[in-house]
Amino acid sequence: MVELSRKVFSEDRRFREANPQFSGVLECLYVGMTSKTPAERYKQHKTGALSKKGHNISAAIVKKYGSYLRPSLYHEINETPMTRTAALAMEKKLALDLRRKGYAVWFN
Repeated sequence: MVELSRKVFSEDRRFREANPQFSGVLECLYVGMTSKTPAERYKQHKTGALSKKGHNISAAIVKKYGSYLRPSLYHEINETPMTRTAALAMEKKLALDLRRKGYAVWFN
């Protein structure tokens, strides 16, 4: 989980449209999944990392607006190994739960 700059809400129309419930009280977040450590994956996003085949594997929203990791929001989940299908379902559930709590969230 990455905290995003609040600029994302004013500058990115798609982010704003995905979060009509956002009141501006809590933070803007990015929720993703990875087989790497969160720190390694965050570094990939911020540096615009490419795959071995030359494909961009960083999320543009994190590269541009990512501020820092929020381990307090994901540390319990991060310890549980799961299949890709389960990880995708967990990513969506976590993102939607955070939206219900008042965060503005982006996920893939």
